[in-house]
Amino acid sequence: MSDNSLHIAVIGSGGAAMAAALKAAERGARITLIERGTIGGTCVNTGCVPSKITIRAAHIAHLRKESSFDEGVSAQPPVVDRVKLIRQQQARVEELRNNKYESILHDHTAITVLKGDARFVDAHNLTVRLNDGGEQTVHFDRAFIGTGARPAEPPIPGLADTPYLTSTSALVLDTVPERLIVIGAGFVALELAQAFARLGSEVTVLARSRLLSSEDPAIGDAMEAAFKREGIKVLRQTQASRADYSDNEFTVHTNAGTLRADQLLVAAGRTPNTEALNLERIGVETSNGAIQVDGQLQTTVPGVYAAGDCTDQPQFVYVAAAGGSRAAINMAGGGATLDLSAMPGVMFTDPQVATAGLTEAESLEQGFNVDTRVLELENVPRALVNFDTHGFIKMVAERDSGCLLGVQAVTAEAGELIQTAVMALRSGMTVQEIGDELFPYLTMVEGLKLCAQTFTKDVSQLSCCAG
Repeated sequence: MSDNSLHIAVIGSGGAAMAAALKAAERGARITLIERGTIGGTCVNTGCVPSKITIRAAHIAHLRKESSFDEGVSAQPPVVDRVKLIRQQQARVEELRNNKYESILHDHTAITVLKGDARFVDAHNLTVRLNDGGEQTVHFDRAFIGTGARPAEPPIPGLADTPYLTSTSALVLDTVPERLIVIGAGFVALELAQAFARLGSEVTVLARSRLLSSEDPAIGDAMEAAFKREGIKVLRQTQASRADYSDNEFTVHTNAGTLRADQLLVAAGRTPNTEALNLERIGVETSNGAIQVDGQLQTTVPGVYAAGDCTDQPQFVYVAAAGGSRAAINMAGGGATLDLSAMPGVMFTDPQVATAGLTEAESLEQGFNVDTRVLELENVPRALVNFDTHGFIKMVAERDSGCLLGVQAVTAEAGELIQTAVMALRSGMTVQEIGDELFPYLTMVEGLKLCAQTFTKDVSQLSCCAG
C-alpha cells in the first residue's frame, strides 16, 4: 500500500467495523483497526452465534421431551449437561471468530490491528492506550466508529449489588437454574427465557407493559400464549422496585408481589459503547449515548462515520454490516445510502417472530389508507402436516393500489419466509401479484401466497395447492 493512500482509523472489530475495514481496503485505503477487547465484537462472541446455539440445543431438548407426534414417537425428558453444551458452543464460537475475523485481519496487508482503547484528540487524531502498555497516536484522514453496545443496567435499587445475569453471562452459565426471573420483554429476553425454560428452568418473565410492546399487539399476544403452553409465567404491567441477593437467592420486589429465584436475568435493552471515545470534544452528537448519523452514515463531524449498535440505527448485525460497508464507500468519496424501509427483524423463539416493512399502526401514522388480512395457520398446509397451527401471518397493504406495505409472522421458520416478503416490498409488489406467484407446496413461505390471496378470496375453499 502507498503511504499516500487514504488512511482510515476503524474503532471496533465487530460486524460494522469489519465490514467498513474490508470495504475501505477493497477501495484502496490503508486501515488501522483498533480493538480494546476480543476481536469479533458482540455477534460472534457473545450474541448471535452463542445465543442461536443455546436456542437450538434447547429446541432439541424440548422435542425429545414433547412434540406433536408423541402418540407415535416415544418421548422422555432429556438429561441436560450444560457444561458440555457450553464447551460445544464455545468451540464453534472460537472457530468462527478465527475463520471470519482473526485470520482475515492477520493476513490482510492493508489492515494494521492495534489492541487498546481509542480516544479522539481532535477530528484527525486518536490516542490509543495500548493493552500491552504505553500509548500510540494515530493520525487519520477518515475515522469509522463501530464500537457496538453492551447490556443496559436499569435503575432498579439494589440491582447493581447483586450478581445478576446479562445476556452475555447467561450464555456461558454452566448450570441450569431451577428458578429464573427474566426482566425484559424484547427479543433477547424472550429468546433466552424460552431457551432456559426448555433446558429445565422454571421461568417468570416481567414485562413493564406487555411482550414485544414495539410490535403489532397480536404478536405479543401470540407469544404470551406460546409461553403459557410451555409453562413460562408472564407478568404484564410489572416493574421491579428493588432487587436483593442473599443466601444464594434473588429477591425481586414488584408491584405484582415479591418473587424469588436462583438466578435473575436482566435483558432490558442495550447501552452504546461510546462514553470513552471523547466524542464531545470533537463535536460528534449523541442521544443517550447513541451516535447520530445521516443518510450516508456520517456523524455531525465531517470525515467521521459510524454504524451499528453504537448509533441510532436498529440493532441487528446485518444492519451494522450493511452500514459499515456503505460508510466505507462514502469515506472513499462515494454516495451510498442505507435503505431500511424493508428491514427484516427476526426473533428466534418457537414459534419464531419475523417482521418486515410497516405495521398496520405505522402505516396509518404515515397517512396510508390501509387494508389488512390475517391468515391463521390452520390454512397453511405445512403447518397442518406439522401438527402445529399456533400463530399467524399478517399482511398490510395500501387499500387503493394493493401495494404491500408490511408483513408480520408468528410461525415456525418465520425467519426463513420473511426474506421473500422483503423482496416483495423492495420490488413494490401488490398482494395480487404475490398471490399469483408460484410458491413451492408444503413450505411455510407458501403462507405468504395464501395470505395475499385472502384479500380477494376465501382460501379455505381452495384445493390444497390451488394457484
